Amino acid sequence: MYHIIRINNDLCCLRLGDKCKDRNIFEICKGKVKGNLSFIVFSLPLHALNHYRMAKTNTADIGFEDKIWKAADLLRGSIDAAEYKNVVLGLIFLKYISDCFDVKHQQLVDEGDGFEEDKDEYVSENIFYVPADARWSVIAEAAHTPEIGKVIDNAMMEIEKENDRLKGILPKNFARPELDKRRLGDVVDLFTNTIELGKQEENKDLLGRTYEYCLSKFASLEGKNAGEFYTPSCIVRTIVAVLQPYKGRCYDPAMGSGGMFVQSADFVKHHQGDIKNLSIFGQEINANTRKMAMMNLAIRGIEADLGDRNADTFFDDRHPTLKADFVMANPPFNMSDWGADKLQEDVRWKYGIPPAGNANFAWLEHMISHLSPSGRIGMVLANGSLSSQSGGEGEIRKNILQADLVEGIVALPSQLFYSTGIPVCLWFLSRQKTQPGKVVFIDARNMGTMVTRKLRELTDDDINRIAQTFTDYRNGTLQDEKGYCAVKTLEEIGAQDFILTPGRYVGIAEQEDDGEPFEEKMERLTTELSGLFAESHRLEEEIRKQLGKIGFEIQ
Repeated sequence: MYHIIRINNDLCCLRLGDKCKDRNIFEICKGKVKGNLSFIVFSLPLHALNHYRMAKTNTADIGFEDKIWKAADLLRGSIDAAEYKNVVLGLIFLKYISDCFDVKHQQLVDEGDGFEEDKDEYVSENIFYVPADARWSVIAEAAHTPEIGKVIDNAMMEIEKENDRLKGILPKNFARPELDKRRLGDVVDLFTNTIELGKQEENKDLLGRTYEYCLSKFASLEGKNAGEFYTPSCIVRTIVAVLQPYKGRCYDPAMGSGGMFVQSADFVKHHQGDIKNLSIFGQEINANTRKMAMMNLAIRGIEADLGDRNADTFFDDRHPTLKADFVMANPPFNMSDWGADKLQEDVRWKYGIPPAGNANFAWLEHMISHLSPSGRIGMVLANGSLSSQSGGEGEIRKNILQADLVEGIVALPSQLFYSTGIPVCLWFLSRQKTQPGKVVFIDARNMGTMVTRKLRELTDDDINRIAQTFTDYRNGTLQDEKGYCAVKTLEEIGAQDFILTPGRYVGIAEQEDDGEPFEEKMERLTTELSGLFAESHRLEEEIRKQLGKIGFEIQ
């Protein structure tokens, strides 16, 4: 057995027992253990330390993203971060569809009827047909040749030729001179030897998770916050669980890599529905992100109308006449300079003109304008949207409430995003409320579990609880629960100046008395604390002693 003890952010101490079985730790320590030392000090980044402390079952550490990041890291310094992001994600998609094709190809070979090159055999099962010279085996063979970039570009072009849904969306710039071909070959090797994408479960939001993880890493390397990110799946699943999009028109005006649509389709499948009953509409301003969304949906067999091009939702709405049954979105938080001065007379601003310095209510009003007569909205907004009075936001919020569109507000816990610490909330609106004149408030700030030191996720139980709370509210059976949920009338909300912060309405949860007298509890706790202090001092002295044996003194 062995235990890792952190000394500071970069220095760790490994207490060894019989044998160090972890390959990565073994490589770090190899050749350094002498005699009967029971401690060894080595340099290990804090994120790596957390990796070894983490359970390997949570979605933040499924291993796949780390492998992809290692692939991306091989190209660091060769090209800009934004460029090698596209290179790596393009290769992910190529490897994925090639692996899926290979599985079906082998199945057809085993059947022995000679249909393994029949394109229709693949198309009928929503598998992309991969021509012979575009298959991963060809790419892997060329990994360490000067032509590897051309081989990959050719594979992308051949796949686009054979699959209409992919035309114009695959990256084809691997042959450019500035891309280090030796490192590109190393990435191909890594994909070949360690990643079997064809065996990933279908409901993994593959490109979305990888995009989210890599984007936060890229932004961190650049020393700035990610300005664009994928919505964590637990937030998307919460929105989908509350809205329940069984069938109808789904719309996301800021779709990113398409995670809202993926989870909606997954919801339908898990409820024995047919995804053909869902019509998908989306828009994205960033051309590369739009291509990622198209690939993300394509590998799942989800057909969608994502507009004929990337475009600004406020200035160039690609679905101007759409009336959607479900609108789901995570638009950019607190976006300034969004062009308000050029849209002062826009018909979408039915509830008030959004301020020039913040687009939160511009997004909300845009989505309301796209609602069908029975439509529902579920969206992520910064917490400021609940209480801000600046720039007329308080008046817009009041008007939307008085129109009786707001169904519920959920305050989310912190640390749900890889790339931002901004506290957020969920807004749910409906044109056909089952409880007119009432709004349900949910304080979920204490929900979730920490899956790393910096990242929290809502569990399935958390999501189900929130969804069931909305179901009970809609059925008129919800009972207020202090510290968690409350149903309030518009009159009560008006008395609070139409501020929607859930904490104002749900109150504080009552603390259960454990029955232990205060004096006894304090005596017990201080005794335990004293023991912990003593153990801490003992370990500190032991570490000093062992460090001294190898020539290191702590001042």
